[in-house]
Amino acid sequence: MIFLKSSISTRWFWAPSAAPSSAAVSLPDSCEEELLIRPLHSGDIYASFQFRTLWDTDFLHQGKKVSHYRLFPKSLGQVLSKFSVRELHISFTQGYWRTMQWGQPIVPSPPGAELWVWFHNTVADVDGNWKELTNVLSGIFCASLNFIDSTNTVQPSASFKPLGLGNATDHRFLRYATLPREIVCTENLTPWKKLLPCGSKAGLAVLMKSEKLFHSSFHSQAVHIRPVCKDWQCSSTAWELRQTLNVVFDLYTSGQGKKEWSLFKMFSRTLTEACPLASSSKVYVDVTDNPEGELFDLSPATSVLNTAVVLGDRRTYSVYDLTQKETFGQLRSLNLVLRWKGESDMLRPLLHAERYVAGFGLQTGEIHTLIYNNHPYRAFPVLLLDSVPWYLRLYIHTLTVTSKTRENKPSYIHYQPSKDRLRPHLLEMLVQLPPHSVTEVTVQFERALLKWTEYTPDPNHGFYVGSSVISALVPSVVAMDTNNTQERPLFSSFFPTKEESSYFVRVYTEPLLVNLPTPDFSMPYNVICLTCTVVAVGYGSFYNLLTRTFQVEEPSQPLAKRLANVIRRIRGVPLL
Repeated sequence: MIFLKSSISTRWFWAPSAAPSSAAVSLPDSCEEELLIRPLHSGDIYASFQFRTLWDTDFLHQGKKVSHYRLFPKSLGQVLSKFSVRELHISFTQGYWRTMQWGQPIVPSPPGAELWVWFHNTVADVDGNWKELTNVLSGIFCASLNFIDSTNTVQPSASFKPLGLGNATDHRFLRYATLPREIVCTENLTPWKKLLPCGSKAGLAVLMKSEKLFHSSFHSQAVHIRPVCKDWQCSSTAWELRQTLNVVFDLYTSGQGKKEWSLFKMFSRTLTEACPLASSSKVYVDVTDNPEGELFDLSPATSVLNTAVVLGDRRTYSVYDLTQKETFGQLRSLNLVLRWKGESDMLRPLLHAERYVAGFGLQTGEIHTLIYNNHPYRAFPVLLLDSVPWYLRLYIHTLTVTSKTRENKPSYIHYQPSKDRLRPHLLEMLVQLPPHSVTEVTVQFERALLKWTEYTPDPNHGFYVGSSVISALVPSVVAMDTNNTQERPLFSSFFPTKEESSYFVRVYTEPLLVNLPTPDFSMPYNVICLTCTVVAVGYGSFYNLLTRTFQVEEPSQPLAKRLANVIRRIRGVPLL
C-alpha cells in the first residue's frame, strides 16, 4: 500500500495494493459466473458479464511446475509460469464510455487495448520478459499487442498498484502500455470465449453472439489475473482469473425504436441452463431506481433481492439463480423482459474527466485535461497519469494546474522525459480537487517531423494519443463494506476496499487524435514518373546514339523488276 500526503489537505491518498480480495472457497478450483443488467437513465441498457475462476496453485514459488489443468486455461497458466507474472490485466475496448450519461462502469477500460503487468521481483530482465509476453499474448488473443515496444511502454510510479496479494512498491517490475487505435472484433472475442470453463456452449456465455455484441455503442472485454486469499484467514493463496465483458445497447443501433428490452432482443438468445462446471450462476437486474415499479416493469418477477454497496452507493438487485430449476419455469427458458414506463433524473457522477487538444497550425499545440469534482462539499486528491508519445515534445515548464481560476499546486509530481524513438513522456501528479469544481491541467507541446518510413499508411488521418488515467478515492455516500465474504456479488468486489468512507475509482479520458506535419506522399510518385520518362526518352536516345553502329543499305528492288532482271540475265541482255 502506498500513501502520498497532500500539502493542501491532511488526508492521505491511498492506491489499491495488497488486499485480500474476493471470496473464499474450499474447492481446489472453482468457477462462478454472473450477469448484471443495469437500465440506464438515457434509455440504454448496460450488460456486464463476469466469470471468475479460482485455482489452488502458486506459481510464485521458484522451480514449481504445474502440468495439470482443470478449469484454469492452460495457455494462461503457462504464461504465468514462464514469464514470472504476478499480476496481469488486459482489456480490449471499442467505443468510449460516456460517464456523464451512463455513470461509472463496473470495470473501467480505455478505448483500444490496454495491458499492465506486475512481474515477480526475481525477474532479472524485465524488459525482455515484457517483450516476449506481449508477443505471446498477441497470439493468444489474436491482437496487435506485438506493436507494444519501448516507444509506448511506461513504468508508473504510483498509479497502478497491485490489486491482489503482495505489497509490491518497486515500480521497476511494472509495465504499462496502451494501443488506442486497436480495433476490437470477432477474432478477439473468439479466443476470449475459449478461455471460459464451459466455452460458449452453456451458461451465460451462450448469450455472447458476435453480431449482437458488436452491434452496440460500447463493448469491452478484459482478462484480469491476480493472486488472492483462499479463505478469510488467508492461510493459503490461489490464482484468480476474472474475465469481464461489458456492453451498452442503445435504442438506435438495436433498431427497436422503443424502450422495451429483453434478453432475446439484446442477444438473440435466451438462457436455458447454467454452466455445469460453475458453482454459482446468477443474473442481477438493478432495480434501485424502481422501488414501486413506476420506472419500468420487469418480468418474470422474482422475490429474491440482494443489496450491495457498489461504487459508493447502496444498490438493490433482483436475483435470478440459474442453478435452480424453478428459475426457468415451465418453458425451461429464461427471457427477462424490461418495459419502460417513465423517466427519472440521473445523478451526476462525483468524478469525471475529459481531454482535448487546442491550438492551430502544425507546429505547436496545447493539451487540456479537465477533471470534475461534483461533490458539493468534499475535496479529495486524484492521481493523474499521462503517457504522451515522443513525437509530441512537451514543454514541461508550461505545465499549469488551475481550480476555480486559481493556481492549484500539485503535491506530488513525477516526470520522465521522452527520448526520440526510444520512450514516451511519463507525467504523474497528485492534485487536490476542491469541492464542486473543475480542475484544468494544461501543457504545451511541439510536433516533431517524422521520417518518411515512420508514417502510418493513412498519415492524414492523424496519430492517436492514449487516454489519461485518473485514480482516486472518492467519498462514499454510504459506508463501504470492507469484509470480503463469499455472498458478495462479483461486480462489487473487483477493487479491494480498505476504507469505509471512500471507494476507489479509475477514470479514463478520451484518446486524442493529433495531426503531425505530413509531407505530400504523392510527390515521390510524380517525381518517379517524371524521372523515368526523362531517363527513357533522353538518356535512352543518347545511349543508342553512342552504342549503335549505322550502315548504309541500298533499298531492295520491286519483285517485278527482279523477275525482269532474271529473264534478261538468261537472255544475255543488260540488266535494267
